[in-house]
Amino acid sequence: MQVDNYTGKTYINTNFSGEDLQDARFERCEFYRCDFSRADLTDACFINCRFVETGTSEGCNFSYATLISASFKHCNLSMALFIGARCFGIELRECNLQGADFARASFANHITHKSFFCSAYITESNLSYANLESAKLEKCELMDNRWRGANLLGASMKGSDLSGGEFSQSQWGTFELEGCNLCRVELDGLDPRNVKLEGVMINQWQQEQLLAPLGIIVAPD
Repeated sequence: MQVDNYTGKTYINTNFSGEDLQDARFERCEFYRCDFSRADLTDACFINCRFVETGTSEGCNFSYATLISASFKHCNLSMALFIGARCFGIELRECNLQGADFARASFANHITHKSFFCSAYITESNLSYANLESAKLEKCELMDNRWRGANLLGASMKGSDLSGGEFSQSQWGTFELEGCNLCRVELDGLDPRNVKLEGVMINQWQQEQLLAPLGIIVAPD
């Protein structure tokens, strides 16, 4: 099977909608106002690519695309639309995802209506002001991301590795984080009386932040 490789190309207002781009590899390419809606990008790979034009607020459209096991590394995907996309196994590493919209995107593989497992590798990325409302990202690798200002209302990140992440104080309590790894995360504003923290892992130095809302003073050993 031939794998299509593209390097250093620029695409403007290009319509990839509904196309089969499985296993395609794009490196150092630029995509401005391009439409990938309903395209099959299974196992596609994007490295050092830009999906938004400097100075504009219109990203590319991946709505209802199949992004199963697709990989984006060092890409600028700010303002991109991932509405309703199938994102099981997606890899987003060191990407700019500011303002990206993941409304109704699925990171889960459903065995039955109520039984599912999730897969996503989102690390060292900027998710400020991204929309992840009601997203299911359970037991996923989500380390060292900037989440400040992202909409995480009703999201479930149970059992995920959120270590090194940056959160706004107002986000605590808006999403589920039982069983998460919260090591190296500033926990200011996280009140254990209002947020379920069963099985959460933290560093020793974080105890002071976590117990402060309870009026407990942690003395040095």
